[in-house]
This record gives sequence, C-alpha cells and structure tokens, in this order.
Amino acid sequence: MSKKILKVSNFNFRENPEDPYLARMHHLDLYPPGNGAMGVPSELLKDRNLGEDFDFSKDWKMYYGKDIPGFPAHPHRGFETVTIVLQGFVDHADSAGQSGKYGAGDVQWMTAGKGMQHSEMFPLVHEDQNNTLELFQVWLNLPAKDKFVEPSYKMLWNEEIPKVIIENEENQKTTIRVIAGCISGTKGLEPNPDSWANKEENHVGIYTVTMEPGSSFTLPKVSSTLNRNMYFYRGKSIRIDDEEVDTKSSLKLVGDEPITITNGKTESYLLVLEGEPINEPIVNHGPFVMNTFEEIQQAYQDYQETQFGGWPWDVNYHVTPIEVGRFAKHEEKDDRPPEKFF
Repeated sequence: MSKKILKVSNFNFRENPEDPYLARMHHLDLYPPGNGAMGVPSELLKDRNLGEDFDFSKDWKMYYGKDIPGFPAHPHRGFETVTIVLQGFVDHADSAGQSGKYGAGDVQWMTAGKGMQHSEMFPLVHEDQNNTLELFQVWLNLPAKDKFVEPSYKMLWNEEIPKVIIENEENQKTTIRVIAGCISGTKGLEPNPDSWANKEENHVGIYTVTMEPGSSFTLPKVSSTLNRNMYFYRGKSIRIDDEEVDTKSSLKLVGDEPITITNGKTESYLLVLEGEPINEPIVNHGPFVMNTFEEIQQAYQDYQETQFGGWPWDVNYHVTPIEVGRFAKHEEKDDRPPEKFF
C-alpha cells in the first residue's frame, strides 16, 4: 500500500472521519413519484416501519417520516451540521421559526451551539417522475469554549460556491467545489462565525470532487497533525501513486505530503474532509455532543425544561408548498439563490 494511504475501508452509510469531525452520513434514496402532497403513495408504505425506517436493503427509506420522508423535529447541542445536497430537495425548519428549501448543489451550514430543534424533510416534489435524493451530512465538532454559542444557520448556494477546474495535458478535467478551505488559491465561502472552520490555521477543508476519465488533481501538503479522509463514493477506480483503489472506498490519507489522485476510465466522484483536531474529550450521546457525561445530562435536562425555545410550527415537521423554489428565511431576512431552479 502507498505510504500516503494510512487506511482503506468499505464506504458505509455512516462513518467517523476523525476529529474535528464527528460523523459523515451518505443518504441515497430512489424515491418514487410523489402523491400530490409531497409524500410517498400510501400503497407503498404498507411494509414500512413508519417512524423508524432505516432498512438499507430497500431502495429508499422513510427515516422518521410517516408520509413525507425525513427527520421531523429533533434537538442538537454542541456541534455543527454541514448538509451537502447532490440530488433532490430538503425542507428545513427550526425552533427559531426559520425555514428554507434547498436543492441539488446547495449546502446548509448549521451551528446548533447551545441548543436548537430543527427538522429536515425530503419532499417528493415531482409527481410525474422519480424523486432521487442524495446528500452528505457532516457533523463538525465545536470546541468547549463555543459549545454554548447562539444557534445559527446559513446557506451556501450552489451558484456561489467557488469551483476550481484543473485540466491535464489531454484536457481532461477535475472540478472541485470548495465548500470550506482552500484549493489552488481558491477559498471557500465564509463559514458560520463560531465554526472551527472559521480560522484558517485549523485547516478545515470540505471538498466535493468530480473527475473526468483520465483526469488528475493534487491535494496539497498541509501538516503532520492534519486528519484527512477521502470518500470515493461513485465511479470505478482511481490511483494514488501506484495503488489502485476501487469505488465504494473510504481512505485515511497523510496530511503532510502532496497526494496526487488519478482517475480511471469512468467519471469518479469524491468527498474530501480534512482539518486539524480540536483535541478535547468527546462525549456523544444521541443528538448532543459535549466534553463530559455531566454536560450530556445537563443537555437532556435543559431540553426537557426549555425545549430549546420550543417548536413554533403546527406539526413536528414543516414543508413549503410544492410550487415554492429554493429559499432561506433566517436572522429576520430572506435569502434566495442567484438563480431559481426546480
């Protein structure tokens, strides 16, 4: 094995990318045409464990949804979620009364901080065709000093996310979307103000990579303490040095040497997560991530007493009307992408 590859394992639905990250989830659901109310037709729900459907032998899951797939209201404290949508749409609502709809190419960056509730639903907006949903959700930890910051979220719209296009001598292209960090002198958009990613010395990098057949690119040398993980989730094969790696692989890579990735004969898709560790104790219990078990107990007590501000919506999830395009309402203002698409 190449000395630049520290570990190779099978690509799974959920994995631990290492400090400063807590988890990396990959949702790929081949939902059917919608029922006119953005839900799954009732006849297709008869064999489902509604309210907790994580049957990975099926083409799609309801998760905790009963008619519309997704995750109704649930609390978080002590970390951030970065949701990268590749296909389909997500409806967001939270305990501060904020809401939004975002779709393929968009990224939502949410800081749970001292505590918030939110729902993430996957509306079936098409009634005459399938509704494929694909997204990555990344959990990024907060250091102890920032675990009680005010909750917030922002949208990184697809049209505004910086892209780097690298061509080789044969004009074969690699396209890198810089969600966070810096590649080839191109910086990502500004993260949330209290994020570990907001300081350059923390070297937080989140990149999605599309490689044409035969193309190549190089991850730069950063530091010997960097945790760097790459997920090869679609394609056939890539090569690092003389080591061939098959698709559906998760790789831990060194951070203190440049790493050149060369694609095989079919288009390939990668996700790269890297960053300097926070190096603090981590206690993860359910929806809360703190530094001690006592803080976890306090989080549950606080949630029981305050509901983190309560839930202002009529039901435990919220979806926008089917005709509404992408938008975000937060911090008492409306935020819309540069272009509307549906």
